[in-house]
Amino acid sequence: MYDVVIPAQNEEKSILAVLATVLKLPIKRVILVLNGCTDRTLDLTRTILDQRIHTIYFAEPLGIDVPRAIGALYARSLHTQGVLFVDGDTSGDIYDGLAKLLAALADGTDIALTNCYPYITHRAKLANLVLRFRGSLNKELGYFQLLGNATPTHGPHALSAKALEVLMPEAIAIPPLTLVLAKRFDLKVKVATSIRHQDLKSPRKHRRHARLIAETIIGDCVMGLTLARNEEVTRSLGKHKMLGYHPERRFDILQLWTESLITTHSYCENHLIIPRDTPWLGGYS
Repeated sequence: MYDVVIPAQNEEKSILAVLATVLKLPIKRVILVLNGCTDRTLDLTRTILDQRIHTIYFAEPLGIDVPRAIGALYARSLHTQGVLFVDGDTSGDIYDGLAKLLAALADGTDIALTNCYPYITHRAKLANLVLRFRGSLNKELGYFQLLGNATPTHGPHALSAKALEVLMPEAIAIPPLTLVLAKRFDLKVKVATSIRHQDLKSPRKHRRHARLIAETIIGDCVMGLTLARNEEVTRSLGKHKMLGYHPERRFDILQLWTESLITTHSYCENHLIIPRDTPWLGGYS
């Protein structure tokens, strides 16, 4: 069966709704990756007495996308058949879309994506710029006719056990690199569902956040383009380095987590809150 990974930082307003949706799916585990929470997110999740919920808790923020990789590695250590990623702030009624992503894994897809822009609508200049870079990477990889502008960066998506085995943790933490490696390892990629961005019900953030997110995604896509072309990997566009939130990604913790899972080191156990009487096996086969 499959697992769901939910990264969350200060999502007390949405986390219960997200859990209510994913717990209806035919899944083995829900892996919460709580990081840098200063609100009631952890307390609220512990009110749900469901044996399938495993919580990975870090007091410090891990940075954007790194919690996904943390959760994916944990699921892999438990020999999951695949992982569905759902952000902790997506409180919309998206059950049908999530079910389609799991169905795609069952049908042999390795990377199942969501099209969050199924209709042509008016978009802000910044959004159009981000989409242009997402499209450029997909065109470089020969995926554009198949995926359009869809990317693991945006919206729920899923990875098969095969994808989890071949993808580097850093590629999951920098989502566009997932597609670059998918091409390299001949993984099966498809858009499995469409969920309009507004239907995710993610809260609107301030302008500075929007700018930094855009810069992060563009920089990630630039990294993907250079990697796909076998060039020196960079985030630079001309004289400007597209950093955004990239410097806040805790690759040091991701590396420590990876090493600890392999050796069943106590570091992992110290960050785990798992259901009582549920043994944690740890380690890769």
